[in-house]
Amino acid sequence: MVIMSDDAPQPDRIDGAHHPRDTPRLIGQQGAEAAFLDAFNSGKLHHGWLLAGPRGVGKATLAWRIAKFLLATPEPDGGGMFAPEVPTSLDVDPDHPVARRIAAGGEGALKSVTRTVDEKTKRLRKQIVVDDIRKLNGFFQMSAADGGRRVVIIDDADLMNPNAANALLKMLEEPPARAIILLISHRPSGLLPTIRSRCRTLRLGTLTPDQMAEALGQSGVEVRGDPAALAALSGGSVGGALGMSLMGGLQMYAELVAILGTLPQMDRSRALALAEAAATRGAEEKLALLFTLVDLLMLRLARTGALGQPPEIEAAPGEQAMLARLSPSPAQGRAWAEVAQEIGTRARHGIAVNLDPAALVLDTLFKMGQTAPR
Repeated sequence: MVIMSDDAPQPDRIDGAHHPRDTPRLIGQQGAEAAFLDAFNSGKLHHGWLLAGPRGVGKATLAWRIAKFLLATPEPDGGGMFAPEVPTSLDVDPDHPVARRIAAGGEGALKSVTRTVDEKTKRLRKQIVVDDIRKLNGFFQMSAADGGRRVVIIDDADLMNPNAANALLKMLEEPPARAIILLISHRPSGLLPTIRSRCRTLRLGTLTPDQMAEALGQSGVEVRGDPAALAALSGGSVGGALGMSLMGGLQMYAELVAILGTLPQMDRSRALALAEAAATRGAEEKLALLFTLVDLLMLRLARTGALGQPPEIEAAPGEQAMLARLSPSPAQGRAWAEVAQEIGTRARHGIAVNLDPAALVLDTLFKMGQTAPR
């Protein structure tokens, strides 16, 4: 059963946004929905489904839509006078009893597997552990009595440790009757090949700027900043755009652009202020976001040099002029691409060994300054 409370940690939800089960509509993924619906209507419903694609494009929303649909929709019986109408979408009436139970977290035929709290540390685990998967055996046994479908959502499958992955593999090899397992994966290449081979894959793509604006509008979050800029920096990921908006990512990126705009004589006071802001207590997530934005900025510099022009969408005031000035040629674009790898490696190592965050940020900015053309 899906059990949730306001106080329980929800690793499958962005703080402040709707939970995927409550998202009104799935936007921009009609192909994946149609592929699943075709399998259902043809009577070729596989027991394992891998929902794959970039982070934040709607995989979890699709998984909950599929779960709701499967538990609320009679199976096709091949026609006949009393055959149920063939469904043409995954939509389920919000007043349907299944929809009501799922919204309340009380649907006994549905199990959601996410990271759990470690009883010893009282903190959320970083992985899905084997006990989280083994508990599914009890779920399948208890829910089998009524003979209906059972649905499991694993969000996200990339976080299963080796023992958990092997336990899941056994279930996929010998699936319980009338059970459907939905795996959400941002990086399916990291899953066991044997898990991938026992699932049918639904691939979800990134969203267009218009689709992003629509998805952000229904997120339940007050979006801070230009949706087009958020779309450009998040790579078409609604989840990425929401996280960036909530943590002030656009303002942080604008400050990075402004600092690089002062090159070749870097404004050291602004650089120091940015570094100190990233070093404050409890700013670990903002530090990680800052280095993500540094990676994005260097990628945009590299592409500007390679293509001979900056991106169409300006993600910060003055960005296009700065990109064109600091990456005027393919050779300079290659220089930015090379230093991006070096800076990324140094940043990850520095965070892992707990180097002083302010020093790490300053070192990164000065390295970028050394790469800029004179």
